[in-house]
Amino acid sequence: MANEEKLAKIRHSMAHVMAEAVLEIFPDAEIAIGPSIENGFYYDFELPRTLTEADLEDITERMKKIIKSDRKFVRSVVSRDEAKEIFKNQKYKLELLDAIPDGEDVSIYNQGAFTDLCRGPHVESTKELNAEAFKLLSIAGAYWRGDEKNQMLQRIYGTAWENPKDLRLYLDHLADIEKRDHRKLGKELDLFSLHEEAGPGLVYWHPRGARIRQIIEDFWRKEHYENGYEMVYTPHVGKSWLWETSGHLGFYKDSMYPPMEMDNMDYYVKPMNCPFHIMIYKNSKKSYRDLPCRWAELGTVYRYEKAGALHGLMRVRGFTQDDAHLIVTPEQMDDEIMEVLRFSLHMLHSFGFNEIHAYISTKPEKSVGPKEKWDAATEALKKAVEKEGLSYDIDEGGGAFYGPKIDLKIKDAIGREWQLSTVQFDFNLPERFGLTFVDKDGVEKQPYMIHRALLGSIERFFGVLLEHYAGAFPPWLAPEQVMLIPVAEVANDYAIELEKKLKKDGIRVKSDLSNDRMNAKIRKAQQLKIPYMLILGEKEMNASTVSVRYRNGKQAYGLSYEDFLAEIRAKVDSKEQL
Repeated sequence: MANEEKLAKIRHSMAHVMAEAVLEIFPDAEIAIGPSIENGFYYDFELPRTLTEADLEDITERMKKIIKSDRKFVRSVVSRDEAKEIFKNQKYKLELLDAIPDGEDVSIYNQGAFTDLCRGPHVESTKELNAEAFKLLSIAGAYWRGDEKNQMLQRIYGTAWENPKDLRLYLDHLADIEKRDHRKLGKELDLFSLHEEAGPGLVYWHPRGARIRQIIEDFWRKEHYENGYEMVYTPHVGKSWLWETSGHLGFYKDSMYPPMEMDNMDYYVKPMNCPFHIMIYKNSKKSYRDLPCRWAELGTVYRYEKAGALHGLMRVRGFTQDDAHLIVTPEQMDDEIMEVLRFSLHMLHSFGFNEIHAYISTKPEKSVGPKEKWDAATEALKKAVEKEGLSYDIDEGGGAFYGPKIDLKIKDAIGREWQLSTVQFDFNLPERFGLTFVDKDGVEKQPYMIHRALLGSIERFFGVLLEHYAGAFPPWLAPEQVMLIPVAEVANDYAIELEKKLKKDGIRVKSDLSNDRMNAKIRKAQQLKIPYMLILGEKEMNASTVSVRYRNGKQAYGLSYEDFLAEIRAKVDSKEQL
């Protein structure tokens, strides 16, 4: 914790040093805010022109001179009126000051020629900053106070560390993140595309990406059937009544697409699947013997995310929700939660995610449902997590107003945390829609409802998976598992024969029968990150064998078809990486 506090001081101080350097270049610049953030800092400016990469180099050199000049960070406490006089030419600072109550003093920090409205803390002097342990990373647009109705400012991001070694390690980490960027890999591997001109935030799946998606969805369906779920399919639109009853029009309208008018009624495309599953439940009277209901759907939903929030596959406007709803009696609740959690972990492990941490969110101040239901549901979540031996944190008061939840967060191959699975109680929708079941005593009672998103959404999960494996999917997920590479044209017929056999045996395979040289064919297959390349020459053809070049660089010669088939099938069945 002490080191984190020290780094936060260093980064906050670096933000002020950067602002001073920018003001040296642009004396009339309007300065906004400049906090420390995880792994770095930023500062927002209104400038007379757009910044360039060359400007970052100039700002960096000026920052180094300021750091070496040993300027003290001096804190002063002044009245709000005095602060307004100091910042009379800085409109953003004046707006911040206007939000401070009358009579309340404010703190300012000064280092050399630069003064800023700031709570701190900072280092004592710039000599505590290392001129070789920071880097300005990028320039981005940022609306003042995050509101798109406000002025667009220019934001400079930077990172700062205690020493150059830590900086190098972090920059190497950033390079790894850039190499794994799913948008970059999606283009290089021809998996998907996004077309702003045709509709932002909507995904176009190419054949190779669609093949992986189909593998994921087929596995998802198979596992759900084997674990006691039934599949449902529901409409893409519903009358406004449905969304008024569910509460979405009251709480979520800004994130819904505008209505379509048909038959003098408003219809909305669905942002969620849950109200439709409820309608299926209400289609017939239910007895306790009919419960639990476990219904799953890969249902495409649409949410009107702000344009600035869209990000590749991670934040889109149309996506397929990996959704399930469980409707259970109170007596079934504990067992069902334990089973849901076990199943969720099984699925995440199957895709290669083994570092998993749970977060349990409890009752907020404003909530619906009786306290005893909240207490029982929260206890069921804790018991399930503890039974699975998961490490977990409690987010006190962090639950949604309609029920407590578990979020499961995984760590990917380079240590980043991603929130995937959610198990969410809902005391709101059963009440709003009047859900009941007839219990053993013949009395109608209200069931519990549990929302469960296992992968989150297919689009976002695919993006996480793509970055986790850096595009080199394990053989069971690879769009093509094998590429057949004839050394010369004489082996083309042998390649065609093997392709037919492999396809018949359930292997995803292609043959490169182009006129390219063998090394060019191998390079192309490596660029597509295909797990197995079978090199076929006259020797292999005459002996009815294959020579294997693996994606990881290993090679094997003279394998029989049967031995290679057994090898690849074993790897696919185990779901292991090559």
